[in-house]
Amino acid sequence: MGIFSGLKDLLGQINRIDGSIYMQGKNFADVYARNIALEEEIAARTKELEQANQTILTLNSVWEMMNSSQPLSNMLDKIIHILHEDLGYTFAAILKINKRENASSYFEVKAYSENKSINKAFELISESAGTYELPYILNSIVVKAIIERQIYSTPDIKGILQMFFPALEENYLDNILSGIYSKSCTIVPLHKSNEAFGCVIVSSDRDGITETERNFLSLYANQIELAITVAGLFEEVKKQAVTDPLTGLYNRRYFEETITKEAERSIRLKQPFSLVSLDLDYLKKINDTYGHQYGDLAIKTIANVLKKEARSIDVPARIGGEEFNVLLSGVDSKGGFTAAERIRKSIENQVIDTIGGVTASIGVATFTEHSDRIDELIEMADQAMYQAKLNGRNQVKIANVKLESNWKKLAIETFIDIIAKKRIPIDEETAQKLNIKLTEIKNEDAKSNDILFAVVDMISQMYNKMYKEGTTKAKQLLAVMLAEKIDLAKEEIEKLRLAVLLYDIGNIMIPEDIFNKKEPLSEDEKEIIKRHPVIAAREILKPISKIQDIIPIIESHHENWDGKGYPGHKAGVEIPISSQIVLLVDAFYAMAQDRPYRQAYTCDEIIKIIRQESGKQWNENLVDEFIQLIKTKNL
Repeated sequence: MGIFSGLKDLLGQINRIDGSIYMQGKNFADVYARNIALEEEIAARTKELEQANQTILTLNSVWEMMNSSQPLSNMLDKIIHILHEDLGYTFAAILKINKRENASSYFEVKAYSENKSINKAFELISESAGTYELPYILNSIVVKAIIERQIYSTPDIKGILQMFFPALEENYLDNILSGIYSKSCTIVPLHKSNEAFGCVIVSSDRDGITETERNFLSLYANQIELAITVAGLFEEVKKQAVTDPLTGLYNRRYFEETITKEAERSIRLKQPFSLVSLDLDYLKKINDTYGHQYGDLAIKTIANVLKKEARSIDVPARIGGEEFNVLLSGVDSKGGFTAAERIRKSIENQVIDTIGGVTASIGVATFTEHSDRIDELIEMADQAMYQAKLNGRNQVKIANVKLESNWKKLAIETFIDIIAKKRIPIDEETAQKLNIKLTEIKNEDAKSNDILFAVVDMISQMYNKMYKEGTTKAKQLLAVMLAEKIDLAKEEIEKLRLAVLLYDIGNIMIPEDIFNKKEPLSEDEKEIIKRHPVIAAREILKPISKIQDIIPIIESHHENWDGKGYPGHKAGVEIPISSQIVLLVDAFYAMAQDRPYRQAYTCDEIIKIIRQESGKQWNENLVDEFIQLIKTKNL
């Protein structure tokens, strides 16, 4: 019994040990299974975290782009790059909905990832380099996704390609499919300010998309929409800063900046450019007859013609009112005339509601050919345009090659008239010498200016023995520099050039003993001196019909700003600005030369005297500009 009892106890212990081993083995299996499941869960969560991190990084990239104020095109290109390169989509593109003039819609490809097969397809369907238009089909999955504002995914990539590229053969479409290695295509709608903008299309080597990916693309689309809105607002503000609100053409500020850059480029490349200056004919009559709304309509019509006729590198701009300019890059005067005539005919052929039609007068000037100065070129184009108006309107005029020859020719003719008709008292021998010099001058001769100045110097020396040779030329140069410094109109500067040659001619009528008197003048003698502007203007120059617009300058060149000058006691703005310039320049050179009753003043002494008389004899602003000028030029 003892043996059997012992065996029984041993068997029980063995069973208990077996049970314990079994339970421990089962526990180990459970632990192992749990570890496997935990590892899988960790891997899944890690992948989700990686995806979430990538999502955050991607969204952050879009946010940074929005804050960088980049142009919309650059931003869209970077968004596509992120989708293709960083997020692993085999192809990505952004399509924008546009409308044609007939109101039909189409997709414009704004950005797409690089792919040789797709690139070739775009090249085949594009009408011009860089412009890709795709059909907008109402019952397609793409348009459905945009209208319903839902993300759609489809394995039928070939069907989408057939929709976008209907003209391409099927075997070519198969080549595109094999080239992008895709199994599914996803359409993500885009909206801007609650209006359909277009969509993002991405293709993937996966079958369809997961819910996580769908959520990400939805978030990404929201960021893209915000980026489009911000970039669009930025571009709109930028556009408003450089465009005219009525016509949509560039404004004056942008035009002036552009023509400066174009001049620099022209000089560097030794290539001309032409400037077309255009003015709408009879705008006042249109406004008075039909109302200002039709005047605006006429101006818009001109603008539309300029937009249509301009090349992509041309710059059409509204300068103000009914005035327009067009910068024609790389075009000489012959090409400028052809372009201007095409614009003129196009304007003439427009039919406007109620008005019927309009015309324009046009001037053309070419950089380097007509002038190598921007301000002068603009003025020359304007003058040519005004000439077109004077000649009957609705025509094109080319600027004169040498506008400066006008004042010179007029000066020569004036002096020939004065001498030939003995309007001033000079002896016959001197008259013949002067006449020979004048008649031998040729406008194209570079030395003709010097001969003309020499003639004036000779006449001045007849009444003032101390008058230095070369003074007339120096006076004219300084007067023109001062006029340009205060932005005097080109036409007024031309008058000023001639006035400087003629303003003191009345001095020749003053008795020599009075002019060269060392003692103080008597009141009677002062009155004789004061008559010389009137003599010059009314007795010597008035009979010469060609220079009537010069006479007011000469007649007023001794009037003082405070009204205490002569002969008419004019004051302030009553005095022509050109007369004020003549008086100031004349005083400067008079004080700089010896006189019978005093020695010449130094430049510092002259400046001091001029400052003392500022606001009395001369306009204060003009004095400030003048003193700054002579200091700059070290006169």
